[in-house]
Amino acid sequence: MRRREFITILGGSAAMWPLAARAQQSDRVRRIGVLLPSTADDPAGQARLSLFTQALQRLGWTDGRNVRIETRWGSGDPDRFRKYTAEMLALAPDVIVVHTSVILATVQQATQTVPIVFVSVIDPVGAGFVASLARPGGNITGFALFEFGVSGKWLSLLKEIAPSITRAAVLRDPSTAVGMGQLGAIQAVAPSLGIELNPLDVRNEAALKGAIAEFARAPNGGVIVTASPTAQVHREQITTLMARHRLPAVYPVRNYVDVGGLISYGPNQDAAFAPAASYVDRILKGEKPADLPVQAPDKYELVINLKTAKTLGLAMPPTVLGRADEVVE
Repeated sequence: MRRREFITILGGSAAMWPLAARAQQSDRVRRIGVLLPSTADDPAGQARLSLFTQALQRLGWTDGRNVRIETRWGSGDPDRFRKYTAEMLALAPDVIVVHTSVILATVQQATQTVPIVFVSVIDPVGAGFVASLARPGGNITGFALFEFGVSGKWLSLLKEIAPSITRAAVLRDPSTAVGMGQLGAIQAVAPSLGIELNPLDVRNEAALKGAIAEFARAPNGGVIVTASPTAQVHREQITTLMARHRLPAVYPVRNYVDVGGLISYGPNQDAAFAPAASYVDRILKGEKPADLPVQAPDKYELVINLKTAKTLGLAMPPTVLGRADEVVE
């Protein structure tokens, strides 16, 4: 081979190297971690995961082809959250998707570099997860559930549907900042409504049974269930306890009403899972979480279970029924 031909071939091959490298990079399988707070057999959790993966597919990301989705179920257990966070980070994910504030706090403590997209996080600015909604900064962005101030509206709603109430138990998770933040917002409005508050810790089912039974011994009581992974995992047990002790209760999201709860006021938790896939898509294509604004819900749903109201002997006020987005007969 002549020297000139050899140089031409070598030069042509060298020119192709960057193209080959780029092709190899774009073809590599990306890894997405998904940390969910519920149990693996929870229908609501499975439905949310499906919404996310289906939205990813529409954006061109198929599990097992060009992306690998690693899912872990926390079952409302903080120890599992920590265990699965470490396990997930050991897999070197390109991005992690987390559901709820408690899991986000765990992952945030473990990494300041891996991109994180959150869903259903309460007051992410007030809780200190991001600098602002418009400019989150750092490695975290996502979709907020509501601000702490919404919690005060649950107590007002409880008083509206059961005017005789003078006492309210507040089921909260005391181990988290968001649990305390929700309680603080409720405490701020309680004096104006003439309601005495009784915070109850949601740690396990057995302790909760005893605490609710003790609270229900006195008259004129109602319950506020604040948002937490532990309460979500035990939502059927909680709504059963409310029915057993004939306690009117207000819940933060509608899936409590789906299993027999009286009334809920809050955003649709499922609505953010498809948009979360679009943020993951943008991060996988090179954008940074710091440049993606945190999005807040633009609609809150009031859902009423009239069957439960009848069981409790409550006549739902027409003013409340008129505001309802959905009534379960």
